Amino acid sequence: MNGLLLIDKPEGLTSHDVVRTVRRACRTRRVGHAGTLDPMATGLLTVAVGEATRIVEFLMEGEKTYRASLLLGVETDTQDSSGQVTARQDRVECDETTIRRVMDSFIGEQQQIPPMYSALKKNGVALHRLARQGLVVEREARTIKIGRMEPIEIAPPRISFEVDCSKGTYVRTLCHDLGHKLGTFAHMTSLRRIRSGSFHVKDAVSLELIAQAAPESIEPYLLPLAEGLRDYSACRLSADAVRKLRHGIPPQISEIFSPTPLREGEIVVLKEQDRALAIGCYAPGRQREQRGDIELFKVFNTAAQ
Repeated sequence: MNGLLLIDKPEGLTSHDVVRTVRRACRTRRVGHAGTLDPMATGLLTVAVGEATRIVEFLMEGEKTYRASLLLGVETDTQDSSGQVTARQDRVECDETTIRRVMDSFIGEQQQIPPMYSALKKNGVALHRLARQGLVVEREARTIKIGRMEPIEIAPPRISFEVDCSKGTYVRTLCHDLGHKLGTFAHMTSLRRIRSGSFHVKDAVSLELIAQAAPESIEPYLLPLAEGLRDYSACRLSADAVRKLRHGIPPQISEIFSPTPLREGEIVVLKEQDRALAIGCYAPGRQREQRGDIELFKVFNTAAQ
C-alpha cells in the first residue's frame, strides 16, 4: 500500500497517535506524517504510506493556513491553554482598530523565537523536556514569513483569526507575541490547520473512518506520489531518458519536456505518463561533468505506484 492520506486530525491525539492508527489500518510499518500538530490542534495532517514516506520532506515545504483563537490578558508557560498560567491582567482594553493594525504589523518576513514547549532540540535534548524540568534556555530566532493575518471575530478578550504562514511558524507564539504588542498577555485557545500547500482539509477524511476500514477500503483514499508532489513542476521524460534513469543516470535537458522553461535550482518531478519516477533539482552546470542536467534527490520505485 503506497500513497498519501489526508487526515482530519481530531483534538486530543498526537500526530504520532495518528500514525499508529494508520499503521494498524494499513497493516504496514512504513507510515509517516508531514508537519506535526499538537494534541490540542485539529485539522489537516498529511500522512504518507509506503513509498510515499520518501517524499515527506518535500510535503513540508508549502505554505500553511491555520485558524486560531486566543484569549487576551492571560499568559501561560506553553503559550496555549494546555499550560500553567504565568501572568494575568484583569482588565484588557483593546479596540478593533488597534487589533487590526497590530495584526497587519506581523505580515512579511520576521524573526520568531520558538517556545520552550516544543520538539526542537538544544544539545540533543528536546526543549519541552527541559521546560518540564523548570529550565529556560536561550533559543535561536528563526526566519518565518506571514502572508496573511486576518481577524475572523474580534470580541475582546477573545479573538479568532486566520493566518497564512511559512513552515516552522509557531501560531501559539504569534498569539503570545500579539498579546505583548497590544500591551497585555495572550495565549492560544484553539488551532485548526486548514491548508498545507495545495492540500485542503475539506478533502481530508476522518481518522475514525480509516481506523474502522479494511485495508482494501483505504486504497481509494490514497493519493499517488505524482499527486502528492503536485506543488512542484512536473516534467515528462523521453523513453530513452526513462531507461537511463532506471540505472540512476540523470536526464539531459534535451530529454526533458516541460510546459514552461526551467529555472536553475528549481525542484522538478520527473514523470513517465502519470507516474512519478524521481524528484530532483534543475542544475544545468552539471553538463560540464557529463552527469545530466538534473541533480537527483530521490528515484522512486515505480512498481509501488
